[in-house]
Amino acid sequence: MPPAPAGGRDTTKRKEHPPVSHDIKDPGLAAKGNDRIEWAAKSMPVLELIRERFEKEKPLKGLRLGLCLHVTTETASLCRTLAAGGGEVHLCASNPLSTQDDVAAALVEIDHIPVHAIKGEDNDTYYRHIHSVLDIRPHITMDDGADLLSTLHSQKPGLIQGVLGGTEETTTGVIRLRAMAAEKALKYPVVAVNDAMTKHFFDNRYGTGQSTLDGIVRSTNRLIAGSVFVVCGYGWCGRGVAKRAAGMGARVVVTEVDPLKALEAIMDGFDVLPLAKAALSGDFFVTVTGDVNVIRPEHFRAMKTGAIVCNSGHFNVELDLDGLAAIAESRRQARDFVEEYAIKGGPTVYVLGEGRLVNLAAAEGHPSSVMDMSFANQALAAEYVNQNQGRLPLDVFPVPEALDHEIARLKLKAMGYEIDVLTPEQVEYLASWKTGT
Repeated sequence: MPPAPAGGRDTTKRKEHPPVSHDIKDPGLAAKGNDRIEWAAKSMPVLELIRERFEKEKPLKGLRLGLCLHVTTETASLCRTLAAGGGEVHLCASNPLSTQDDVAAALVEIDHIPVHAIKGEDNDTYYRHIHSVLDIRPHITMDDGADLLSTLHSQKPGLIQGVLGGTEETTTGVIRLRAMAAEKALKYPVVAVNDAMTKHFFDNRYGTGQSTLDGIVRSTNRLIAGSVFVVCGYGWCGRGVAKRAAGMGARVVVTEVDPLKALEAIMDGFDVLPLAKAALSGDFFVTVTGDVNVIRPEHFRAMKTGAIVCNSGHFNVELDLDGLAAIAESRRQARDFVEEYAIKGGPTVYVLGEGRLVNLAAAEGHPSSVMDMSFANQALAAEYVNQNQGRLPLDVFPVPEALDHEIARLKLKAMGYEIDVLTPEQVEYLASWKTGT
């Protein structure tokens, strides 16, 4: 019998296993999903190294882990790593449109991991699935947007006592959690995985940059070169989107509310305008701010007919879609993931992926090699929470620097790169204040 592919599962020999709780679209998609998971795993060497150690040490043995993440091939590799570490993993979606149904099927049918997620699920189903994960009484929560944690705090506070800690994957979730912490509403410690350098530098800049353009091109088949491409927000994600759009030949315009970030965009070679002015000339608009109602009816009215609007922030609230619907005389589905709004007395504009994350709603999300580091942070953060239970601050705190550096070291090793090491003399010099000119 041939060995299983690296990072994958040998599905030629299956043990009998009792059925697991699940709510997925079609169990028959499992084989296809497993093939895609194995393909992604080939570009996730850091997570594979962690999985090999977890299989030996079982650092999560006896723990129930509740995950509310995008159900993708990369997330499947994280689930398999956590399960290899002895954890009992339960998964639901962190976005109604980001689930890859074949991946959900593979996790249920091949890995026997309970999954509650269906692409396109309505809001009621979305939250029912979140409750299904909370009902296992998790010891550790993993969020991408903080919906699992906030639902636990607001609707099932009686379960909080058994939680050791949590992790948060994305900027929007960290913002919500820090607001909770500031109001003394946060009841257990949370590791801000998003803030690790090996996460936000690569995931937000390179991952969001490439995958956002991928989602736009897949859903529209429009040419980026020669277009005016408006990026709302110049944080890590905005920088990545702007860079990739410029690399494809677009004339990039950045809109900002932060003068330092606006200045940075100018120094990076981009034009900076208020959104009211950028709306007049933009061909493509992408929001990546983490805030609410960034593009509003007055902006939609000012756009050219044919303008394409999308969001790559976590929640669809960045686009005022209710306001757009109110001023539209008609709307229809122009093609998959593209909705046409004909504005009364104004232009016809197109919204992608219902205003949800376009890179996941209309494409496959970040490249696996990027998520390798993000999910390595998640796995090691879960181990860290377990190792330090009862000693962590009741707050939102960063991934320990040593773990961040270890992930970077493993990634460099996997890529075949070597770096220098400080000499004892250099270490002493950097720690001393006595040596001057």
